[in-house]
Amino acid sequence: MERVIVPVNSIVAVGSLAFDSIQTPFGHAERALGGSANYFSLAASFFTEVRCVGVVGEDYPEDALAALESRAVRIEGIQRANGRTFHWSGRYGDDLNEAQTLDTQLNVFETFAPTIPESYRDSAFLFLGNIAPALQRSVLEQLPKKRFVALDTMNYWIGGTREALLDVIGHVQALVVNETEIRLLSGERGIAAASDWVLKRGPKIVVVKRGEYGAFLRMGDQAFAVPALPLRTVLDPTGAGDSFAGGFMGYLAQQGGEPTFEDLKRAVVLGSIMASLTVEQFSFEGLLKATGSEISRRYEQFYQLTQFPTFLPPARA
Repeated sequence: MERVIVPVNSIVAVGSLAFDSIQTPFGHAERALGGSANYFSLAASFFTEVRCVGVVGEDYPEDALAALESRAVRIEGIQRANGRTFHWSGRYGDDLNEAQTLDTQLNVFETFAPTIPESYRDSAFLFLGNIAPALQRSVLEQLPKKRFVALDTMNYWIGGTREALLDVIGHVQALVVNETEIRLLSGERGIAAASDWVLKRGPKIVVVKRGEYGAFLRMGDQAFAVPALPLRTVLDPTGAGDSFAGGFMGYLAQQGGEPTFEDLKRAVVLGSIMASLTVEQFSFEGLLKATGSEISRRYEQFYQLTQFPTFLPPARA
């Protein structure tokens, strides 16, 4: 399989493996494969080895796990439990940045307790997907050699378990959330003020995913923003944020050391590219079909899209 770069450092990715039933203005999919750990792992696998942690039920197909393994994603940390797999149903209207949840069946995910296999415990990079803050904290305690941790969350945890979430946020290097979530978390309307609020609470890096409007990055006093890549076809935005996180973290893990601001800017662009591949198909078909050459082509598109002449004031007589 074609790769962008040779894997160097492994990432432990903790999150959901699920079935999604999705309606968009452009079509629908019933019980399509989804879940944050699936999208993240496949996106990150283009850059480094990923070690997945999650839970599936008796109804989850073996060939879906084999698809992860075919992309050098390790699956020792995926538990198979008695019962049915997590199933989310949602609908998108004309605003593809917001999904309306129609039904959530947690099933085996309701009692999920992440256990990090011994073979994963030398990992230096960790992505804490959207699960309960108490579970995120338990994972932190199971990885003694971690050096760089990024965390995602959602409105449910921000509103219902705020203190536990703030506690775990204080122990990570990067917070990766969408625009609605950072506003709810901080109580600030503007992204700059909201990122200031987060930076005072522990993380050194804040990434705000803005859907079709791109992404925003903060590290200290430095800021960076990119637009979304203009696409002719957008079928399904489900998993785009997790794919973004996979590209972002995958690149940082490949680099291996303490990320510079230039590293982070490249990581944001690569995250945006992985998200762009995802939204063109239902489920994670876009990631399964992607190639390293296509990722490189889209990186060049981003470069051309964001170039502009240096400002020169008009001469005065």
